Amino acid sequence: MRRREFIALIGSATAAWPLAVRAQENKNIPTVGVLWHAGSAKEEDVYLSVLVKAFNDLGYVEGKNIHLDHRFPAENPERFRILARELVDERLDAIISVTTLGAVELKKLTDTIPIVFVLVADPIGFGLVKSLSQPGGNATGTSLMTIDLSGKRLELFKEAVPNLSRVAILTDVTDPFRDRQVKAYQTSGERLGLSLWPVVIKTPDDIEPAFSQIAQDNASGIIFGAGGLLFVQRERIGALALAHKLPVMTYIAEEVPPGLLMSYGQDYPDFFRRSATYVDKILKGAKPADLPVEQPTKFELIINLKTAKTLALTIPQTLLATADEVIE
Repeated sequence: MRRREFIALIGSATAAWPLAVRAQENKNIPTVGVLWHAGSAKEEDVYLSVLVKAFNDLGYVEGKNIHLDHRFPAENPERFRILARELVDERLDAIISVTTLGAVELKKLTDTIPIVFVLVADPIGFGLVKSLSQPGGNATGTSLMTIDLSGKRLELFKEAVPNLSRVAILTDVTDPFRDRQVKAYQTSGERLGLSLWPVVIKTPDDIEPAFSQIAQDNASGIIFGAGGLLFVQRERIGALALAHKLPVMTYIAEEVPPGLLMSYGQDYPDFFRRSATYVDKILKGAKPADLPVEQPTKFELIINLKTAKTLALTIPQTLLATADEVIE
């Protein structure tokens, strides 16, 4: 059994200083922009702290030999465009983009500033790189395996919830990968005898009515589709899942503790540690075009046994034995 330890936010106050002020202090210090997806450092703390520590572990200290310029678009597509433009106009040494939407906006604006993307499901399909082994441009980073895991995730969900038959796919309207992931789930579901349908969330206010409707539609479970909004609203979603007695499967381990049943997917904190490594190489002279896009090699199964007990579910011992983490 393994417990995740969330690293305390390091240097966030310093990182929030106005860029112009910091730049005046030492023009020789490289400046790296970070285009997040949520609305504040607090909402991004789970991963922002990991990223800052990763830079520290590589020898970078905010204000001494690096400046991190964090921008928070609050899940708003227009804000993504505005903040991407601001970062490009600053002519930074590199920019980290946490989502597909941010990376696509940045790529439209610059073919010279190095872009390191963190959570992109199909960098080739979205025009960010020519190939995973030879990106060939100014962007590189880490790629998610989303569609590839659709069937496996549903298999695990069905094993944990024996009466699973009708499954709602909760999706974020702003995610450009949404439709493709829904189709992948539905195709995988047919082979398992499951009926799946999408439920689109546009704003946080849509979440509670969506759960009420899902319950009225006699869903026996919910599975998360792609979307940053779902991550930011994980506390609310967890509470609603418990209130409506609905088991929820996700692909991000950090979404499970508030009340979701389980997750199966990649180690998300590791994506942020690896993004710092990419930036380190770029600051030392490497070109994004020559840095292959990395794909995950490890996948984790997280089970919330506390939630299972609340839902009166008995998780098979065989499944518990294979879990990387069991929350009790």
